[in-house]
Amino acid sequence: MSERKIIISQNIEETLYNKVKSVIPDWTIVTGREPSIWKRHVEDAEIIVGWKKEMKEIVVNQDVNLKWIQSWSAGINSFPLNELLTKQIKVTTANGVHAFPISETIFALMLGFTRKIHTYVKQQQKQTWHHAFMNQEIHGKTVGIIGVGKIGRETAKIAKAFGMTVLGIRHSGKAEEFVDEMYPISALHSVLPRCDFVILALPLTEKTKGLFGKQEFQSMKSSAFFINIGRGPIVVENELIEALENNKIAGAGLDVFEIEPLPENSPLWHMENVIITPHTSGSTEYYNKRVIEEIFIPNLIAYLSGHELPINLLDFEKGY
Repeated sequence: MSERKIIISQNIEETLYNKVKSVIPDWTIVTGREPSIWKRHVEDAEIIVGWKKEMKEIVVNQDVNLKWIQSWSAGINSFPLNELLTKQIKVTTANGVHAFPISETIFALMLGFTRKIHTYVKQQQKQTWHHAFMNQEIHGKTVGIIGVGKIGRETAKIAKAFGMTVLGIRHSGKAEEFVDEMYPISALHSVLPRCDFVILALPLTEKTKGLFGKQEFQSMKSSAFFINIGRGPIVVENELIEALENNKIAGAGLDVFEIEPLPENSPLWHMENVIITPHTSGSTEYYNKRVIEEIFIPNLIAYLSGHELPINLLDFEKGY
């Protein structure tokens, strides 16, 4: 029987390596982030865990043995999806790994604005003792979650602890626990005027690219805060900047941007009503463990049994 091979293009802990090895003891497992470690194995690997841009040329242009890619991230917009579909290579994402850390970031940003934390940090640096007109709270307010997946669900759950009203938007419009009212995306402009906080948690697809622009910001309350932890290109960034400069919205907490790293000449860097994080909202000490133990290994067991991959299997038509 020919050798079966898997590439894990990450530096994973020995305990996680051993857990994978226990499921596929007879397979060759190649691990490590550096291309010099895994590049010569791409052509004959059956499974790749962790897509790298350097893999594209080999996978697309050569006759490869690849059957399945487990993404190390939730977003797969950088993948050559058309070619993978043509070659019938399955893709599973890391969707769900980020639910805890990103929901915590969302509330850090919300509380940062209402309790003036970002302002007080700047004042501390200048040794300035000033109230900064702090008078807001999030208890009892309304939050709109645009994209109620696993992150949105966890965010809604936390919001209920603050006594918030939760409005949700998802493609299906299907009801969800902790969401008071759920709507399809077609209802976006009727939901936005009701929200004190708007959380953008959508994946980037052809349909969501540029979804949030001038019209959407005009639909929001001037007192509302906008938070984007989805993907930068979903927002028309120059129109967001215009809304912030003209006080069409109260502020924005941004983890993702149209261009990353955010260019040094972007006005967003210097706005008092903006909090910037460098695409780190999903970072957590448990990241590797969750990808391997909660997503990859259950999928691997199903794969070895000849069953459909049960967790986060990509729908190529939807793009997520």
